[in-house]
Amino acid sequence: MSATNLRINLGRIRENYQMFVDATKRGPSSSSEVAAVVKADAYGLGVGPVAETLCKVGCETYFVAHGFEGQALRSFAPQAKIYVFHGALPGEEVLFLENRLVPVVHSFSTLERWRSFAKQSGYCDVALQVDTGMNRLGFQSQEFRLLCGDEHFLDGLDIHLIMSHLACGDEIENIKNKQQLDLFNELMTNRPPWLSDVPLSLANSAGTLLGSDYHFDLCRVGIGLYGGNPFSGQANPCSPVVTVETPILQISEIESGESVSYGGCWVARHPSRIATVGVGYADGYLRATGYKENGYKESGYKESGCEGAVAIDGQLAPIVGRVTMDLIMIDVTELPTDVVQVGSLVEMMGETVLIDQVADHAQTIGYEILTSLGHRYKRDYLA
Repeated sequence: MSATNLRINLGRIRENYQMFVDATKRGPSSSSEVAAVVKADAYGLGVGPVAETLCKVGCETYFVAHGFEGQALRSFAPQAKIYVFHGALPGEEVLFLENRLVPVVHSFSTLERWRSFAKQSGYCDVALQVDTGMNRLGFQSQEFRLLCGDEHFLDGLDIHLIMSHLACGDEIENIKNKQQLDLFNELMTNRPPWLSDVPLSLANSAGTLLGSDYHFDLCRVGIGLYGGNPFSGQANPCSPVVTVETPILQISEIESGESVSYGGCWVARHPSRIATVGVGYADGYLRATGYKENGYKESGYKESGCEGAVAIDGQLAPIVGRVTMDLIMIDVTELPTDVVQVGSLVEMMGETVLIDQVADHAQTIGYEILTSLGHRYKRDYLA
Protein backbone atom coordinates (compact mmCIF):
# COMPACT_ATOMS: atom_id res chain seq x y z
CA MET A 1 0.00 0.00 0.00
CA SER A 2 1.29 3.45 -0.92
CA ALA A 3 2.32 5.92 1.77
CA THR A 4 0.25 8.47 -0.14
CA ASN A 5 -2.98 9.19 1.69
CA LEU A 6 -6.30 10.01 0.04
CA ARG A 7 -8.48 11.48 2.77
CA ILE A 8 -12.21 11.80 2.11
CA ASN A 9 -14.22 13.97 4.47
CA LEU A 10 -17.70 12.45 4.65
CA GLY A 11 -18.84 15.25 6.93
CA ARG A 12 -18.14 17.72 4.12
CA ILE A 13 -20.20 15.58 1.74
CA ARG A 14 -23.08 15.86 4.22
CA GLU A 15 -22.58 19.63 4.39
CA ASN A 16 -22.57 19.96 0.61
CA TYR A 17 -25.70 17.83 0.28
CA GLN A 18 -27.48 20.00 2.85
CA MET A 19 -26.39 23.14 1.00
CA PHE A 20 -28.15 21.88 -2.13
CA VAL A 21 -31.23 20.88 -0.13
CA ASP A 22 -31.33 24.40 1.30
CA ALA A 23 -30.99 25.86 -2.21
CA THR A 24 -34.17 24.09 -3.32
CA LYS A 25 -36.07 25.76 -0.48
CA ARG A 26 -35.33 29.33 -1.53
CA GLY A 27 -38.01 29.48 -4.20
CA PRO A 28 -41.80 29.56 -3.95
CA SER A 29 -41.91 25.77 -3.62
CA SER A 30 -39.90 23.57 -1.29
CA SER A 31 -41.03 20.27 -2.76
CA SER A 32 -37.96 19.58 -4.92
CA GLU A 33 -36.06 16.43 -3.99
CA VAL A 34 -32.25 16.39 -4.10
CA ALA A 35 -30.86 13.17 -5.58
CA ALA A 36 -27.20 12.12 -5.57
CA VAL A 37 -25.23 11.21 -8.68
CA VAL A 38 -22.79 8.48 -7.59
CA LYS A 39 -21.63 7.14 -10.95
CA ALA A 40 -17.95 6.26 -11.51
CA ASP A 41 -17.62 4.93 -7.94
CA ALA A 42 -18.99 8.21 -6.52
CA TYR A 43 -16.61 10.22 -8.72
CA GLY A 44 -13.69 8.09 -7.55
CA LEU A 45 -14.30 8.48 -3.81
CA GLY A 46 -15.97 5.15 -3.07
CA VAL A 47 -19.65 4.50 -3.66
CA GLY A 48 -20.12 2.48 -0.45
CA PRO A 49 -19.03 5.07 2.14
CA VAL A 50 -20.58 7.92 0.14
CA ALA A 51 -23.96 6.23 -0.33
CA GLU A 52 -24.14 5.09 3.29
CA THR A 53 -23.38 8.65 4.41
CA LEU A 54 -26.06 10.16 2.18
CA CYS A 55 -28.67 7.57 3.11
CA LYS A 56 -28.25 8.57 6.76
CA VAL A 57 -29.06 12.20 5.98
CA GLY A 58 -32.18 11.35 4.04
CA CYS A 59 -31.09 11.02 0.41
CA GLU A 60 -33.53 8.55 -1.14
CA THR A 61 -32.72 8.72 -4.87
CA TYR A 62 -29.46 7.98 -6.71
CA PHE A 63 -28.20 8.03 -10.28
CA VAL A 64 -25.46 5.89 -11.84
CA ALA A 65 -24.33 5.45 -15.43
CA HIS A 66 -24.22 1.65 -15.81
CA GLY A 67 -26.30 -1.27 -14.63
CA PHE A 68 -23.34 -2.85 -12.84
CA GLU A 69 -22.87 0.39 -10.90
CA GLY A 70 -26.48 0.20 -9.79
CA GLN A 71 -25.98 -3.41 -8.74
CA ALA A 72 -22.99 -2.41 -6.58
CA LEU A 73 -24.89 0.53 -5.10
CA ARG A 74 -27.91 -1.54 -4.13
CA SER A 75 -26.11 -3.30 -1.26
CA PHE A 76 -25.29 0.10 0.31
CA ALA A 77 -28.67 1.69 -0.34
CA PRO A 78 -31.19 -1.15 -0.03
CA GLN A 79 -34.30 1.07 0.07
CA ALA A 80 -33.22 3.74 -2.41
CA LYS A 81 -34.59 4.42 -5.87
CA ILE A 82 -31.73 3.95 -8.33
CA TYR A 83 -31.83 5.33 -11.87
CA VAL A 84 -29.36 4.21 -14.56
CA PHE A 85 -28.53 6.93 -17.09
CA HIS A 86 -27.48 4.55 -19.89
CA GLY A 87 -30.59 2.42 -19.53
CA ALA A 88 -30.61 -1.36 -19.70
CA LEU A 89 -28.38 -2.71 -22.45
CA PRO A 90 -29.49 -5.88 -24.26
CA GLY A 91 -29.01 -8.79 -21.87
CA GLU A 92 -29.08 -6.62 -18.74
CA GLU A 93 -32.83 -6.70 -18.20
CA VAL A 94 -32.76 -9.40 -15.50
CA LEU A 95 -30.02 -7.52 -13.63
CA PHE A 96 -32.32 -4.49 -13.53
CA LEU A 97 -35.21 -6.59 -12.33
CA GLU A 98 -33.23 -8.33 -9.58
CA ASN A 99 -31.73 -5.07 -8.29
CA ARG A 100 -34.82 -2.88 -8.78
CA LEU A 101 -32.96 -0.47 -11.08
CA VAL A 102 -34.88 2.06 -13.16
CA PRO A 103 -33.56 2.43 -16.71
CA VAL A 104 -33.50 5.88 -18.26
CA VAL A 105 -34.86 5.33 -21.77
CA HIS A 106 -33.89 7.72 -24.56
CA SER A 107 -35.00 6.21 -27.88
CA PHE A 108 -37.94 4.37 -29.38
CA SER A 109 -35.88 1.22 -29.93
CA THR A 110 -34.84 0.95 -26.26
CA LEU A 111 -38.39 1.85 -25.21
CA GLU A 112 -39.83 -1.00 -27.28
CA ARG A 113 -37.28 -3.46 -25.90
CA TRP A 114 -38.01 -2.49 -22.30
CA ARG A 115 -41.75 -2.57 -22.93
CA SER A 116 -41.40 -6.11 -24.27
CA PHE A 117 -39.41 -7.15 -21.17
CA ALA A 118 -41.95 -5.50 -18.89
CA LYS A 119 -44.74 -7.46 -20.53
CA GLN A 120 -42.89 -10.74 -19.90
CA SER A 121 -41.56 -10.00 -16.42
CA GLY A 122 -44.05 -7.62 -14.88
CA TYR A 123 -41.22 -5.20 -13.98
CA CYS A 124 -42.38 -2.01 -15.67
CA ASP A 125 -40.45 0.85 -13.99
CA VAL A 126 -38.85 3.31 -16.42
CA ALA A 127 -37.71 6.93 -16.80
CA LEU A 128 -37.70 9.00 -19.99
CA GLN A 129 -34.96 11.36 -21.10
CA VAL A 130 -35.68 14.27 -23.44
CA ASP A 131 -32.91 16.08 -25.29
CA THR A 132 -33.40 19.84 -25.01
CA GLY A 133 -30.06 20.87 -26.49
CA MET A 134 -27.28 18.67 -25.14
CA ASN A 135 -27.42 16.40 -28.23
CA ARG A 136 -26.03 13.47 -26.32
CA LEU A 137 -28.82 11.11 -25.19
CA GLY A 138 -32.58 11.53 -25.19
CA PHE A 139 -35.69 11.74 -27.32
CA GLN A 140 -35.45 14.75 -29.61
CA SER A 141 -38.23 17.30 -29.05
CA GLN A 142 -40.14 16.16 -32.13
CA GLU A 143 -39.79 12.54 -31.01
CA PHE A 144 -41.13 13.38 -27.57
CA ARG A 145 -44.11 15.14 -29.15
CA LEU A 146 -44.73 11.99 -31.19
CA LEU A 147 -44.44 9.90 -28.03
CA CYS A 148 -47.03 12.13 -26.39
CA GLY A 149 -49.38 11.71 -29.30
CA ASP A 150 -50.08 8.02 -28.71
CA GLU A 151 -50.34 6.58 -25.22
CA HIS A 152 -49.88 3.07 -26.63
CA PHE A 153 -46.13 3.75 -26.92
CA LEU A 154 -46.06 3.51 -23.13
CA ASP A 155 -48.48 0.63 -22.69
CA GLY A 156 -47.60 -1.50 -19.66
CA LEU A 157 -44.92 0.89 -18.35
CA ASP A 158 -44.81 2.83 -15.10
CA ILE A 159 -43.08 6.14 -15.85
CA HIS A 160 -41.24 7.37 -12.74
CA LEU A 161 -39.44 10.43 -14.13
CA ILE A 162 -39.04 12.62 -17.19
CA MET A 163 -35.65 14.29 -17.30
CA SER A 164 -33.35 16.41 -19.44
CA HIS A 165 -29.83 17.74 -18.94
CA LEU A 166 -28.28 21.21 -19.09
CA ALA A 167 -25.37 21.60 -21.50
CA CYS A 168 -24.02 24.88 -20.07
CA GLY A 169 -25.24 24.97 -16.47
CA ASP A 170 -21.72 25.76 -15.25
CA GLU A 171 -21.86 29.09 -17.13
CA ILE A 172 -24.35 31.20 -15.21
CA GLU A 173 -24.91 33.79 -17.93
CA ASN A 174 -25.03 31.38 -20.87
CA ILE A 175 -28.23 31.97 -22.85
CA LYS A 176 -28.47 28.25 -23.63
CA ASN A 177 -29.62 27.56 -20.05
CA LYS A 178 -32.75 29.67 -20.54
CA GLN A 179 -33.31 28.18 -24.01
CA GLN A 180 -33.23 24.65 -22.63
CA LEU A 181 -35.46 25.63 -19.72
CA ASP A 182 -38.00 27.19 -22.09
CA LEU A 183 -38.05 24.13 -24.34
CA PHE A 184 -38.39 21.75 -21.38
CA ASN A 185 -41.24 23.86 -20.00
CA GLU A 186 -42.97 23.93 -23.36
CA LEU A 187 -42.72 20.16 -23.82
CA MET A 188 -43.87 19.42 -20.27
CA THR A 189 -46.72 21.94 -20.36
CA ASN A 190 -48.10 20.22 -23.44
CA ARG A 191 -47.66 16.63 -22.30
CA PRO A 192 -50.77 14.47 -22.37
CA PRO A 193 -52.90 13.51 -19.36
CA TRP A 194 -51.26 10.10 -18.98
CA LEU A 195 -47.92 11.83 -18.30
CA SER A 196 -49.23 14.83 -16.37
CA ASP A 197 -48.39 13.46 -12.90
CA VAL A 198 -44.89 12.19 -13.72
CA PRO A 199 -42.12 14.00 -11.75
CA LEU A 200 -39.73 16.19 -13.77
CA SER A 201 -35.97 16.80 -13.52
CA LEU A 202 -33.67 19.21 -15.35
CA ALA A 203 -31.04 20.52 -12.91
CA ASN A 204 -27.58 19.13 -12.20
CA SER A 205 -25.34 20.63 -9.46
CA ALA A 206 -25.01 23.95 -11.27
CA GLY A 207 -28.64 23.98 -12.35
CA THR A 208 -29.77 23.53 -8.76
CA LEU A 209 -27.98 26.79 -7.90
CA LEU A 210 -29.34 28.69 -10.93
CA GLY A 211 -32.64 29.27 -9.18
CA SER A 212 -36.03 27.74 -8.50
CA ASP A 213 -37.13 27.86 -12.15
CA TYR A 214 -34.72 24.99 -12.80
CA HIS A 215 -35.67 22.80 -9.82
CA PHE A 216 -38.90 21.07 -10.89
CA ASP A 217 -39.51 17.93 -8.81
CA LEU A 218 -36.00 16.53 -8.53
CA CYS A 219 -32.45 17.92 -8.79
CA ARG A 220 -29.53 15.62 -9.63
CA VAL A 221 -26.42 16.71 -7.71
CA GLY A 222 -23.00 15.30 -8.59
CA ILE A 223 -19.73 17.26 -8.66
CA GLY A 224 -20.83 19.69 -5.95
CA LEU A 225 -21.24 16.88 -3.43
CA TYR A 226 -17.56 16.02 -3.79
CA GLY A 227 -16.22 19.54 -3.42
CA GLY A 228 -15.76 20.37 -7.09
CA ASN A 229 -16.91 23.75 -8.35
CA PRO A 230 -20.21 23.50 -10.27
CA PHE A 231 -19.43 26.81 -12.00
CA SER A 232 -16.76 28.12 -14.35
CA GLY A 233 -15.14 31.38 -13.38
CA GLN A 234 -17.13 31.75 -10.16
CA ALA A 235 -16.35 31.20 -6.49
CA ASN A 236 -16.94 27.63 -5.39
CA PRO A 237 -20.00 27.41 -3.10
CA CYS A 238 -19.07 23.87 -2.04
CA SER A 239 -16.72 22.74 0.73
CA PRO A 240 -13.59 20.75 -0.21
CA VAL A 241 -13.93 17.02 0.44
CA VAL A 242 -10.69 15.44 -0.82
CA THR A 243 -7.14 15.78 0.48
CA VAL A 244 -4.17 13.98 -1.09
CA GLU A 245 -0.96 13.99 0.96
CA THR A 246 2.32 12.23 0.28
CA PRO A 247 5.75 12.31 1.97
CA ILE A 248 8.91 13.71 0.42
CA LEU A 249 11.16 10.83 -0.66
CA GLN A 250 14.32 12.78 -1.42
CA ILE A 251 15.72 16.32 -1.49
CA SER A 252 18.43 17.19 -4.01
CA GLU A 253 20.67 20.24 -4.32
CA ILE A 254 21.22 21.21 -7.97
CA GLU A 255 23.31 23.91 -9.61
CA SER A 256 22.23 26.64 -11.98
CA GLY A 257 21.87 25.20 -15.48
CA GLU A 258 20.92 21.70 -14.38
CA SER A 259 17.65 20.26 -15.69
CA VAL A 260 14.92 18.26 -13.97
CA SER A 261 12.86 15.29 -15.24
CA TYR A 262 12.36 13.83 -18.72
CA GLY A 263 13.39 15.88 -21.70
CA GLY A 264 15.37 18.37 -19.64
CA CYS A 265 12.60 20.91 -20.16
CA TRP A 266 12.91 22.70 -16.84
CA VAL A 267 16.32 24.20 -16.17
CA ALA A 268 17.37 25.81 -12.89
CA ARG A 269 18.24 29.49 -13.20
CA HIS A 270 20.00 29.46 -9.84
CA PRO A 271 21.10 26.85 -7.28
CA SER A 272 17.91 25.07 -6.21
CA ARG A 273 16.53 22.49 -3.83
CA ILE A 274 14.34 19.88 -5.50
CA ALA A 275 12.04 17.57 -3.52
CA THR A 276 10.74 14.35 -5.06
CA VAL A 277 7.41 12.77 -4.05
CA GLY A 278 5.98 9.35 -4.92
CA VAL A 279 2.90 10.38 -6.89
CA GLY A 280 2.50 10.56 -10.66
CA TYR A 281 0.10 10.23 -13.53
CA ALA A 282 -0.54 6.58 -12.64
CA ASP A 283 -2.18 8.01 -9.50
CA GLY A 284 -4.35 10.45 -11.43
CA TYR A 285 -2.07 13.45 -11.07
CA LEU A 286 -2.19 14.23 -14.77
CA ARG A 287 0.97 14.68 -16.80
CA ALA A 288 -0.34 18.00 -18.10
CA THR A 289 -0.14 19.39 -14.55
CA GLY A 290 3.63 19.67 -14.81
CA TYR A 291 5.95 22.01 -16.61
CA LYS A 292 4.74 23.51 -19.91
CA GLU A 293 7.42 24.20 -22.49
CA ASN A 294 6.91 27.83 -23.42
CA GLY A 295 9.78 29.11 -25.54
CA TYR A 296 13.31 30.30 -24.64
CA LYS A 297 14.68 33.25 -22.72
CA GLU A 298 17.75 35.14 -23.91
CA SER A 299 19.90 33.02 -21.61
CA GLY A 300 18.98 29.95 -23.62
CA TYR A 301 17.00 28.38 -20.77
CA LYS A 302 13.34 27.60 -21.26
CA GLU A 303 10.86 29.67 -19.36
CA SER A 304 9.27 28.16 -16.29
CA GLY A 305 5.96 27.79 -18.08
CA CYS A 306 2.62 27.28 -16.33
CA GLU A 307 3.41 24.59 -13.79
CA GLY A 308 1.12 23.33 -11.10
CA ALA A 309 1.73 23.84 -7.42
CA VAL A 310 1.57 21.85 -4.20
CA ALA A 311 1.62 22.93 -0.56
CA ILE A 312 3.94 22.10 2.32
CA ASP A 313 2.89 23.33 5.73
CA GLY A 314 0.42 25.66 4.00
CA GLN A 315 3.10 27.20 1.75
CA LEU A 316 2.96 26.82 -2.03
CA ALA A 317 5.77 25.31 -4.07
CA PRO A 318 5.80 24.81 -7.86
CA ILE A 319 6.03 21.49 -9.68
CA VAL A 320 9.09 21.48 -11.92
CA GLY A 321 9.82 19.29 -14.89
CA ARG A 322 7.44 16.77 -16.35
CA VAL A 323 5.12 14.72 -14.17
CA THR A 324 6.22 11.08 -14.49
CA MET A 325 4.30 7.87 -13.91
CA ASP A 326 5.22 7.50 -10.24
CA LEU A 327 7.17 10.62 -9.26
CA ILE A 328 6.85 14.40 -9.24
CA MET A 329 9.57 16.96 -8.55
CA ILE A 330 8.96 20.18 -6.62
CA ASP A 331 11.08 23.34 -6.30
CA VAL A 332 11.34 23.95 -2.54
CA THR A 333 14.16 26.49 -2.71
CA GLU A 334 12.06 29.28 -1.20
CA LEU A 335 10.71 27.19 1.69
CA PRO A 336 12.42 26.93 5.12
CA THR A 337 14.63 23.87 5.55
CA ASP A 338 12.97 23.01 8.85
CA VAL A 339 9.65 22.67 7.00
CA VAL A 340 10.98 20.73 4.01
CA GLN A 341 12.67 17.49 5.03
CA VAL A 342 12.56 13.89 3.86
CA GLY A 343 9.28 12.57 5.21
CA SER A 344 7.56 15.98 5.31
CA LEU A 345 3.99 15.74 4.01
CA VAL A 346 3.13 17.44 0.73
CA GLU A 347 -0.48 18.40 0.00
CA MET A 348 -1.08 17.58 -3.66
CA MET A 349 -4.66 18.78 -3.37
CA GLY A 350 -6.89 19.67 -0.46
CA GLU A 351 -7.56 22.78 1.62
CA THR A 352 -4.70 24.88 0.20
CA VAL A 353 -4.48 23.50 -3.35
CA LEU A 354 -8.09 23.01 -4.41
CA ILE A 355 -9.20 20.34 -6.86
CA ASP A 356 -10.20 22.93 -9.43
CA GLN A 357 -6.81 24.64 -9.18
CA VAL A 358 -5.15 21.32 -9.95
CA ALA A 359 -7.57 20.95 -12.86
CA ASP A 360 -6.79 24.44 -14.16
CA HIS A 361 -3.06 23.67 -14.20
CA ALA A 362 -3.80 20.50 -16.16
CA GLN A 363 -6.12 22.38 -18.52
CA THR A 364 -9.03 20.16 -17.58
CA ILE A 365 -11.92 20.11 -15.08
CA GLY A 366 -12.35 18.89 -11.51
CA TYR A 367 -14.48 15.97 -12.73
CA GLU A 368 -11.48 14.45 -14.53
CA ILE A 369 -9.15 14.97 -11.59
CA LEU A 370 -11.53 13.25 -9.16
CA THR A 371 -12.40 10.32 -11.40
CA SER A 372 -8.73 9.77 -12.31
CA LEU A 373 -7.58 9.18 -8.73
CA GLY A 374 -5.91 5.78 -8.84
CA HIS A 375 -6.12 2.67 -6.68
CA ARG A 376 -2.66 2.96 -5.12
CA TYR A 377 -3.75 5.45 -2.49
CA LYS A 378 -4.34 4.57 1.12
CA ARG A 379 -7.93 5.78 1.51
CA ASP A 380 -9.08 7.20 4.84
CA TYR A 381 -12.64 8.31 5.52
CA LEU A 382 -13.36 11.04 8.06
CA ALA A 383 -16.82 10.83 9.58
